[in-house]
Amino acid sequence: MKLTFKKLKEKAIIPCRATSGSAGMDIFACIDEPVTLAPGEIKTIPVGITAEPDENDIALLIYPRSGLSSRFGISLANCVGVVDSDYRGEWHIPLINNGSAPFTVEHGMRIAQLIPTRILIPEIQVSEFLSDTGRGESGFGSTGIK
Repeated sequence: MKLTFKKLKEKAIIPCRATSGSAGMDIFACIDEPVTLAPGEIKTIPVGITAEPDENDIALLIYPRSGLSSRFGISLANCVGVVDSDYRGEWHIPLINNGSAPFTVEHGMRIAQLIPTRILIPEIQVSEFLSDTGRGESGFGSTGIK
């Protein structure tokens, strides 16, 4: 699989892995001036890039960075972002400050991580019946916590 990036802003930074064993590629903020998120606030941070996978069954999944989340409470407002294989617009990362102090994002800061993932594209059919299972319609909490 090949993933081709395009810079939409001159000072954008192409995602890359921090180490050879990193699962995700770091995504960098591409902003003209610092952006401060107050506790509980959500702001969308541009990254100045777009990308094209060479296969249609690839989703570009954007995850929070664990260091930002555990140290400062900074995460993605949408938990996991999904960039579809046919999207060519600029990426924006919706950050939320779940911490107790303001947090400032600066240009070039690593704010999220990208993991390309192969997806299944199912053939859809509709039926009046589905197979029975041991769980049936038991929902939230039906398996307990221990």
